[in-house]
Amino acid sequence: MNHLKFPRELLAHRSAGLALITASLFAAVTAFYPQFATLANARDSLDDTAILILLALGEMFVILTGAIDLSVAANVAFTGLCVALMNHAAPGIPVGLLLAAAVGIGACLGLLNGVLVWQLSIPPIVVTLGTLAIFRGLAYIISGGGWVNSGDMSMAFMDLPRRVWMGLSLLSWLATLSVALAVIFLRFSATGRHLYAAGNNPKAAAYVGVNVGRAQCIAFMVCGALAGLSGYLWVARFAVAYSGIANGFELTVIAACVIGGISITGGSGTVVGLLFGCLFLGVIKNALPLLGVSAFWQMAVSGAVIVGAVTANAAHRTPRQRILEAADP
Repeated sequence: MNHLKFPRELLAHRSAGLALITASLFAAVTAFYPQFATLANARDSLDDTAILILLALGEMFVILTGAIDLSVAANVAFTGLCVALMNHAAPGIPVGLLLAAAVGIGACLGLLNGVLVWQLSIPPIVVTLGTLAIFRGLAYIISGGGWVNSGDMSMAFMDLPRRVWMGLSLLSWLATLSVALAVIFLRFSATGRHLYAAGNNPKAAAYVGVNVGRAQCIAFMVCGALAGLSGYLWVARFAVAYSGIANGFELTVIAACVIGGISITGGSGTVVGLLFGCLFLGVIKNALPLLGVSAFWQMAVSGAVIVGAVTANAAHRTPRQRILEAADP
């Protein structure tokens, strides 16, 4: 049974390689701009990456089951607008209640995706492409095409993500806690193991009693809840809400998953790898402008990184490895 250790070692090597590349990039930028390595900049970079980490964790759950959620950024926009408008209309509502409302609204939107995929057997890419347009349209309707600016939001609403504890903001702590909970859930819970099984081999999973549709529905709901949380954090941190926020950000979220070693076909991947994928994109996002790289070249570099990551994953994976990785997440 020693062969069962192989997938864990393989994924560990991938994560270590990505960590090394990220550290090398960080060191290279620091050589040109020493202020890039300051503690203050590191905290700001973590804050900048925190929302990406939250959304990528939710997307990872969905991708593990062999599905995909293209509506995650639209969920952020709709949920963020809802809680911003609620705060504008009734500033006295406790921020904790608005936070819970954001998670609840996001989870309901994710559940809608999950039910459509599970009960109607519609391909996930078709469902979420449709709900992407629906959520964006609803966001435009409830806002009337207008913006909710900082002057329309209460200070308590905007300040919550910025509150600092032990040197880190609440935004960063939420991302850190979510990573820890995701590791525990996927490694030690039966439902977490079912997500891997559903994406690795749906027929075999169903044969041993795993309800693949139910697993996908749970994954979509978790993804939606994290998107809802991110919706509040987004509008509170940037102090603005409108129907176009996070437009196209779903591509960055999926890129973080792919770069982090999450198999786009489902069934394998680790939270640690995902975390390094997010941090890698975070370093690129913060480094390229400092190096004077134009926005167009930034898109080209990011695209090249994504293609390279997909190619590397395909080159190093065999059917046997997929089976073993699913057995040892």
